[in-house]
Amino acid sequence: MIEIRPFASLGHANHGWLDARHHFSFASYHEPARMSWGAIRVWNDDTITPRSGFPPHPHNDMEIVTFVRTGAITHQDSLGNKGRTGAGDVQVMSAGTGIVHAEYNLEDEATTLFQIWIMPDRAGEAPGWGQREFPRGERAGRWEIVASGTPEADQALPIRADAKVAAATLSAGEIASWSTEAQRHVYLVAPTGSIRVNGIEAQPRDGVAITGESSITVEAVSDCEVVLVDSR
Repeated sequence: MIEIRPFASLGHANHGWLDARHHFSFASYHEPARMSWGAIRVWNDDTITPRSGFPPHPHNDMEIVTFVRTGAITHQDSLGNKGRTGAGDVQVMSAGTGIVHAEYNLEDEATTLFQIWIMPDRAGEAPGWGQREFPRGERAGRWEIVASGTPEADQALPIRADAKVAAATLSAGEIASWSTEAQRHVYLVAPTGSIRVNGIEAQPRDGVAITGESSITVEAVSDCEVVLVDSR
């Protein structure tokens, strides 16, 4: 099954400093048919105005992956971690038993990002945070795994979930294939450019929900970037 979720159908909240689109039920957006997809609980498409951001707030028992598309986000938390994640790069926060964090756009330009929440396989562990640069050129024409429940094997940031987060940059006409197990849940979005997923076309920022497929072929109709999550 491949379901296209058009960008126009996503939940929407504009707070002035934050313009957010919700692929799944979140905050004031409630859609029973879009509560989660496998272990994926949240996929927010956020635009944050310059010199603004999320003030300190708590989380627990959630794996939170932030994929920065343009601009940069600066993180600080109750563990004393602080770091800036720029365009194309990724940060991961394992909320564990509890953490308070803030995310600010300290830049002079808008920041756009995907914030993806994945339900962990285990609870009650200490919280943690990590960040890493992933140069876009190194994933040209292919998938690069950026966060994974098996980080050593995938050379990726660690998450405490049976899931992988991957990204690819494709030129028009290029194809990237992803192999999985048919019972797993895959969700992908191309923030820029049109794509075909197993022959079905999706427009920029549409959600593509996939299950029952062991082989997934993403073809770039136009130059694009694609972000994918494969979860239990």
